[in-house]
Amino acid sequence: MTARVLIVDDIPTNVRLLEARLTAEYFEVLTASSGPEALEILEGTDVDIILLDVMMPVMDGFEVCRRLKSSARTHHVPVLMITALDQPSDRVKGLEAGADDFLTKPVDDMQLMARVKSLARLKSLTDELRARALTGQQLAIEDAMRAMDTISAQGGRVLIIDTDKRHAERVQGYLSEEHKVDILLEPADAVFQVSGAQYELALVSMSLNDFDPLRVASQIRTVEHSRNLPIILMADDGDKPRVVRALDLGVNDFISRPIERNELKARVRTQIRRHRYAMELRESVNNSIAMAVTDDLTGLYNRRYFDRHLNVLLGKAQEQDRNLAVMILDIDHFKSVNDTYGHDVGDVVLKEFSARMKRNIRGVDLACRFGGEEFVVLMPDTDVSNAELVAERVRQAVGEKTFEINGQRPLTVTVSVGVSFNESLSDTSESLIKRADLALYRAKREGRNRVILDAA
Repeated sequence: MTARVLIVDDIPTNVRLLEARLTAEYFEVLTASSGPEALEILEGTDVDIILLDVMMPVMDGFEVCRRLKSSARTHHVPVLMITALDQPSDRVKGLEAGADDFLTKPVDDMQLMARVKSLARLKSLTDELRARALTGQQLAIEDAMRAMDTISAQGGRVLIIDTDKRHAERVQGYLSEEHKVDILLEPADAVFQVSGAQYELALVSMSLNDFDPLRVASQIRTVEHSRNLPIILMADDGDKPRVVRALDLGVNDFISRPIERNELKARVRTQIRRHRYAMELRESVNNSIAMAVTDDLTGLYNRRYFDRHLNVLLGKAQEQDRNLAVMILDIDHFKSVNDTYGHDVGDVVLKEFSARMKRNIRGVDLACRFGGEEFVVLMPDTDVSNAELVAERVRQAVGEKTFEINGQRPLTVTVSVGVSFNESLSDTSESLIKRADLALYRAKREGRNRVILDAA
């Protein structure tokens, strides 16, 4: 995982220490010694995460954070506040200022890296959604930003998962004034519970009797309905190693026992507001993409949209030294389907193929219909091994199960796939497509129903 991190701290020793830790994990690091310097850097430079010290002269970290979160340019950039302050009220103040997370000095290496990696994943997903909105229609972002100003964190649907009834009821009492809060005392029913209700946050105890809380969180994440549900762990001091592991696996946040009422409320509000913003942004993207950039038959983006979005992603990949893969897929012998069964059957095959392809790529990947029976998938931040895994998964999903056609015998359909990769600053959209096309041609020539990578 690569990301650009800005460290803001007025003490050079602290800066050098954090810089060394992050550089060793292959993060690109920028530094600033004051709040005004950081704001100036961010006016002209894109970053993925900000590590922000609280106690600084001229402008403290709380004020810097408020300014960052009030700016359209930096509002979406995750802020991790780092301070020697250890009072719950200080953590609450940081969260209320808009901070995405909070670490106390001296900073533990494992916690730091887990938090940074978690926020980097969040930023990557947000960037992809923003890029799609920008490609489709600039107004989508403006609408989403306006919506963010009006988003409230009140009235959330919260689920507490805890086998200790008294503890769960105490937490429920802290939150019930602002939110509708349910309690689940049987963690084995967590997936069923979240599937049957529109929850916006899950609070999971790390002290579940006979249940692994990380497995409970993982199972929640496997359900489509709750895949993006924010999760906060309630942990004791001895749970630290497992909490770090949970954050690395994608759990959103944690709070330490004994739970301080105001800190809990602040963290819950932060997660619910962020969740509602993400939902608003996703809805805005979906509603604002005009029919002119979508394919009527499959519902996928069309060639026009693909051409523009590839330019956006390639420019970003080259600027930030990130990976980008382009996958071109062509349904084998599709002409014979149309000639033998007619275009109506061909349309059914195209729609079912599109559905299988979408189910087997990742959330950040962008699928488009290139034309006819040819499709393309853009895969940001994807290296050779991961691109091959996705391509093989799609190929198998298409070929291993027949296509059911009303009034016709089931059809066996296969697909050939070619994949190319961003290799240098001299790459262009045209060169990427050409290399993927040549790889696809090889797949066809070598017998079809296979994946060929242009990974020279």
